[in-house]
Amino acid sequence: MGALDEGHYDVELENSLKLLDVEQEPDIQAAVRVLLQGLGEDINREGIIKTPLRVAKALRHATTGYKQNVKDIIEGAIFPEAGLDYNRVGHAGGAGGLVIVRDLDLFSYCESCLLPFQVKCHVGYVPSGQQVVGLSKLSRVADVFAKRLQDPQRLANELCSALQHSIKPAGVAVVLQCLHMHFPALESMFLDSSSDGWIKVLVSSGSGVFEDKEATIWGEFFSLLKFRASQIAEKIQKRNSINHWCPSQASPISKISSNVGSVNSSMVSAVTSILRSLGEDPLRKELVGTPAHFVNWLMNFQNCNMEMKLNSFICNKARPQKSNGEVIFNSLIHSELNLPFWSQCEHHLLPFHGVVHIGYLSAERVDPIGKSLLQSIVHFFGFKLQVQERFTKQIAEIVAPLLGGDVIVVAEASHMCMISRGIEKFGSSTATVAVLGHFSTDAKARALFLDSLPIINN
Repeated sequence: MGALDEGHYDVELENSLKLLDVEQEPDIQAAVRVLLQGLGEDINREGIIKTPLRVAKALRHATTGYKQNVKDIIEGAIFPEAGLDYNRVGHAGGAGGLVIVRDLDLFSYCESCLLPFQVKCHVGYVPSGQQVVGLSKLSRVADVFAKRLQDPQRLANELCSALQHSIKPAGVAVVLQCLHMHFPALESMFLDSSSDGWIKVLVSSGSGVFEDKEATIWGEFFSLLKFRASQIAEKIQKRNSINHWCPSQASPISKISSNVGSVNSSMVSAVTSILRSLGEDPLRKELVGTPAHFVNWLMNFQNCNMEMKLNSFICNKARPQKSNGEVIFNSLIHSELNLPFWSQCEHHLLPFHGVVHIGYLSAERVDPIGKSLLQSIVHFFGFKLQVQERFTKQIAEIVAPLLGGDVIVVAEASHMCMISRGIEKFGSSTATVAVLGHFSTDAKARALFLDSLPIINN
C-alpha cells in the first residue's frame, strides 16, 4: 500500500475502532516486537516502528465477533409477513417460501495458522410462523462468526445453529466457499512455481428441513445459487473426507520446518501471548499448534543475507541497435510475464501475493538469462518483509544489469490488509511500476509493453 492510502486508511481505522481502545493493547504490541526482532528486523526502523500498533488494531478488528451477541442483532429485526406456513400445502409470500442471500464476502482468521482466509457465504432459510427477518441481519450474523478464529466447517455450523435458534424458521442452509493461502516455504518456491497458491474448500451445514442432505429442498437451494447440485454434493463429500484443510497441518508439529527451533521459542511464546490477549485459550486443542505454525510461516520472511550467486549469469549482451537514434521497438521488446510471488506486508504482518511482469530491450531474440533465474529473483525479494513499491524497485535494479540496462517491471498484487483490517475491499488489487534505462525516458516503449500485459479477469 502506498503512503497516501496508508494515511487515509489509518484515519478510517481510528474512527471505526474507537470503542475497541486498541491503544491499550500493550501485550499484543510487545509480542509483535518479539516477532519482528526474531526476524532480524530493527523495530525502530521507519516503516516498522508502528507495526506493533497496526497489527494490534488489525487483530482486534478481525476478532470483534467474540464481543458480539447474535440475539442483539436479530432482536427487533423479525417482521410479520402473511403467507402459508411450511406445513401447509403450497408456498406463498415470504413465510413458507425459500429465502436466500447469496455471495456475502467475508474473511476470517484460520485458527491453525493465524493467516486470513476468504469466504463466499450463501445463506438460506424457510420462514415459519408467518414471520421473516431483515435480510441485512443474515449478513451481520455471518460476520459475527467470521470475525473469530475459525475453521470453515465450524463457521458454517455455528452460523446455521445461531440462525435456527434466533429466527426459529422451518430450516436453515449455509454453504461456504473458502480460499486459504498456500503455505509455501522459500526452498519449495524456488524449486516449484506451478502451484496456484490457494487451498479451496466448500462446506455446508443444514438444520430443520435442510438437516437431511438428500432432501429435495437442497436441490432447490443449489439451483438458486446457480450451482449444479451433483457437483456441489461431490465437493462437499470430498471436503468431509479431509481431516484438515489448513496446509500448515500437512506435517505434525514434531516435523515442522527447522526454521522453528529452540532459538525461536520466544517467538512461539509471543504468539501464544497474542492468542491469550484476544480472549482465546491457547490450550484449546485446535490452537495447540497454532503458535508454531504461524512462526513457521513468518520465518520464511526473516531478514537474512542470502547469497544469490548471480555473478555467473552476468555476461555482456549486445545493446539494442538504433536507427536514427530510435530503438526499433517492435522487434526488440522482450518480456517474461506472470512470474508469481508471495510476500508479507511489513506494516501489518499480513500476506500479499500476485505476479510480476518484466520487460526489457535486447538485440537478441533469445532470453539472455533464463526465466528460471528471473523467477528466483522475484522469489528472493518476495520472501522478505516488504512493501510493494520497494519490492518492484528492487527487482528492477537487480535485473537491469543482467538484461542490458533497459528494464520495466510491473507488479500486480492482492493484499490481505485490504480485506482484513476494516476496509474490506474484496477483489481489489494494486499495481506498481519501476522503469530503468530507455524505458524511463520513452513513453512509446512503456506503452508497447504495458499494452502487452495480460488482461485481469474479475
